[in-house]
Amino acid sequence: MYFVHGWMLSFAALKCDFLQGALKLSKKVIDISSGDPQGAGMKPITFVRQVMAVCLCPELLREESLPLDVRLRALRFLKACDGESLGSYTASSGLPHVRKTIAEFITKRDGGVPAYAGNIFISSGAQRALMVIIKLLSGGEGHPQTGVLVPQPCPHTLLPLLDEAGVMAVPYRLTEDKHWAVDLSELHRALTTSRGRCELRAIYICNPGNPTGHLLDRKSIEEVIEFAAAERLLLLVDEVYQDSVYAPNREFISYKKVLFEMDKHLRDTVELVSFHSVSCACAAECGLRAGYMEVVNMDSGVMHFVDTMLCTDINAPVTGQLALDLMLSPPKPGDPSYDTFAQETHLTQATLAQNAQRALKLLNDLPGISCQPAMGGIYLYPHLDLPAEIQEQAKMLGLEADVLYCQMLLQQEGLIIGDGQHGGTNGSDHLRLCVLVPPDTLEEVLSRLSSFHLRLAGKEANRRVEDKDETKPAVTSGLIRPKLHLRGQRTGFKC
Repeated sequence: MYFVHGWMLSFAALKCDFLQGALKLSKKVIDISSGDPQGAGMKPITFVRQVMAVCLCPELLREESLPLDVRLRALRFLKACDGESLGSYTASSGLPHVRKTIAEFITKRDGGVPAYAGNIFISSGAQRALMVIIKLLSGGEGHPQTGVLVPQPCPHTLLPLLDEAGVMAVPYRLTEDKHWAVDLSELHRALTTSRGRCELRAIYICNPGNPTGHLLDRKSIEEVIEFAAAERLLLLVDEVYQDSVYAPNREFISYKKVLFEMDKHLRDTVELVSFHSVSCACAAECGLRAGYMEVVNMDSGVMHFVDTMLCTDINAPVTGQLALDLMLSPPKPGDPSYDTFAQETHLTQATLAQNAQRALKLLNDLPGISCQPAMGGIYLYPHLDLPAEIQEQAKMLGLEADVLYCQMLLQQEGLIIGDGQHGGTNGSDHLRLCVLVPPDTLEEVLSRLSSFHLRLAGKEANRRVEDKDETKPAVTSGLIRPKLHLRGQRTGFKC
């Protein structure tokens, strides 16, 4: 499923249109709108798949062609499962073995700041964990509507999630010309606008940024923590792309680490929930659906309700829990699988960094497109200054201009690219591109995008020349309104 301004676009329905001839494309459809690296052709980590294969088929424990550390890790994990089988249930908050692995990873990542398995909850992906917390914040009927401060732009799945939970999204704008920085004065502005409209309970942060690729430094993190403390807000911190920082001389710093290096009254009182997932850049096991949240300074009674709400899922997929365990405790130097693992993860990180630089250069060379450099994450989020003709046609169709641009791009070039988020801000058109794809796929995407965009720019230039000649009638582009299946009427298309 794909989200376009809060509405889900069914790719299956779109494929049906192709088969029926409603949309005739001569090119293979390429989707870089959302972060699904393996779906785009990136290869999985061999160690993860080998251990998973042994766990699913324990007879392979006797297969000597498999590395010894693969078989030992599989045996260790199977012994942690009831019945020594991946097919058994686990506790709703996850296998104790995996929660311990996560706690050890966090402690090491944060330079010794302790993490405890009892404060960690494993879920069917980070989105599921976030939904549990959001529903706990929601006041329900008869109470003022709960509000959450959210960055603009934000992950494309966040707004539908808040809407489903009945929670109001209160946007705070990131500063694009300052590498999408979080501005303290903007947080206060958003806070002021929320008064009388909702009861503000939390602030959502994405670091590294999705889809902007920004990375917060220590000073910015401290300012956000102090703001949350002053306003008594729960900090919800999405740190899913913490393994994908590639900007020179920059590194990921967790909110928890910064919090525990601040004054004692802050580290003892600020409530924080951080999220991570196997959908991260290096593992990229999006379909295995497993993530976790670590809660800090949360009341024990509330933690009980978190566990209770996770019970509705019974437990996260055990294969996903296995992937989490392997992602956070990978082979060590000297292990038989280490060299292959190190080569594969290095290749993924190098591909991401090189793709981001390649795409950034091309986008900034195109007329009417400007893009801030990303520091981490797997997206670029370029700004569009679209021709007047596109703006006018979009207005006629009741669409945002970047939505129409993306629909035309799909129709003419077979590219699925995400549109921007507006939230009432006029003249702010953007695209969302996932750049963690095979290099040859990226080159094909950039070639099609450039060709399409330059055709639009050329038509606009021709129109301006014709408009200057009063003896000639204006020529329109003859743009065709694509037929897409959308749930909801906001875009003006029929369901």
